[in-house]
Amino acid sequence: MYKRQPPAPQPFGPRIVVGLLGVLLAVLCAGLNEMVTKMAMADIRGALHIGADEGSWLVALYSATSVSAMAFAPWCAATFSLRRFTLCAIGAFALLGLLCPLAPNLETLMALRTLQGFAGGALPPMLMSVALRFLPPDIKLYGLAGYALTATFGPSLGVPLAGVWTEYVGWQWAFWQIIAPSLLAMACVGWGLPQDPLRLERFRQLDWRGLLLGLPAICGIVIGLSQGERLDWFASPVIALSLGGGLVLLALFLINEWSHPLPFFKLQMLANRNLTHSLVTLGGVLVVLSGVIILPSSFLAQVQGYRPVQTGPVMLLVAIPQLLTLPLTAALCNLRAVDCRWVLATGLALLAATCLGASQLTGDWSRENFYLLQLLQVFGQPMAVIPLLMLATGGMTPQDGPFASAWFNTVKGLASVVAGALIEVLTLHRLHLHSTVLVDGLGNAPLLDDSLPDLAARLHQQAVVLTSADLYLCMAGVALAMILLIPFVPTRIYPPRAVA
Repeated sequence: MYKRQPPAPQPFGPRIVVGLLGVLLAVLCAGLNEMVTKMAMADIRGALHIGADEGSWLVALYSATSVSAMAFAPWCAATFSLRRFTLCAIGAFALLGLLCPLAPNLETLMALRTLQGFAGGALPPMLMSVALRFLPPDIKLYGLAGYALTATFGPSLGVPLAGVWTEYVGWQWAFWQIIAPSLLAMACVGWGLPQDPLRLERFRQLDWRGLLLGLPAICGIVIGLSQGERLDWFASPVIALSLGGGLVLLALFLINEWSHPLPFFKLQMLANRNLTHSLVTLGGVLVVLSGVIILPSSFLAQVQGYRPVQTGPVMLLVAIPQLLTLPLTAALCNLRAVDCRWVLATGLALLAATCLGASQLTGDWSRENFYLLQLLQVFGQPMAVIPLLMLATGGMTPQDGPFASAWFNTVKGLASVVAGALIEVLTLHRLHLHSTVLVDGLGNAPLLDDSLPDLAARLHQQAVVLTSADLYLCMAGVALAMILLIPFVPTRIYPPRAVA
């Protein structure tokens, strides 16, 4: 029977740093590609003369293949070598981005975006794998802080970039923006990362049953969550098949992974309380982070008529300082005297305070009213993410690195999809409720002149305001619930430097 051997240790030096920065740049490009195309979808649909239904499928197909690739990319990297697989993924990602705006028809564009999702989704696990494998204990947390940029810096930067491309350059650049940075990333990876030998003997124990079960399971669940509200959930045969079938296949996939000698997911790792807590809390944190990115943009667009370029300053106020606050948070967690669990609690409390403050919004709020609240996010986001990475990866052996990467990235991808679906469901239901209450209140006010031409618009605006406030309160509740888990679940760990 084939036994996995750990890769030979590589000396740390400038070349490794350059290689890590190249992978980081590629992962940021992948995150920006998804966020920017999503934010610019109205302009893309207008340019291609396609409807909202087709646009939603473009987003859903990319998300489905991206999340599924996160699950299986670590196995591929261990088999074909980290450097070779990363270079191929970046090259395919950039090439498909070049071709997308040139697609002759919608079907071709959907096929290209589906394939690009596979290439883009394969990149985030590579970043965590490089950080865990090559960085010495003293600075490992700083490498993980680079990974945290993909959850904090990238999504916030997507909104202003979408505004710049659609307003001043052209909708095609929502796809083409990743080409030049991807080429630079390939150069850095090619020069910086060492070349491991091929390990094609791993195919003798390929978990083919897990692949055939897991790939359609993840794709089906993501598509079902992405399209569920629009198609009325299980009233639609498409959602019933995607979501119901996906959950059944996922259960079979997990049963298979438990006993396979070389699985894609090592379920036994969930016995580690810190890892399990980190995965659960990561889901909650991503729900909150999705809310604090989506809600200001949606509110300002519907109430004040802002375009993405006008919402950009609100997002940039969070994105740019992350380049400083992330390494500072890593330095804080790298102190032996600091318990990262309480750093996590502080970060979640800051996010909860942001949401509670934003829940007081009114119809007169403009982007200036969000600035002070965004400053709380500047510190809250890294303090909520880096301790989770530290708790999840602390004490792991190099052999467990690919499994940890698969767990963390797949949960991260699925949690982002769940967050989007949850926000969409809450938005539509609360908007309907508030609209109904406001209209009923109008009917009970006989002295009010309901013939005013802007009355319907004012009612809708007030319903949006009330709905946004409700959603902010929900996000605050999620953050506070994650704080309550901290005293009972995770155990204290010390920074890798101290262990070494």
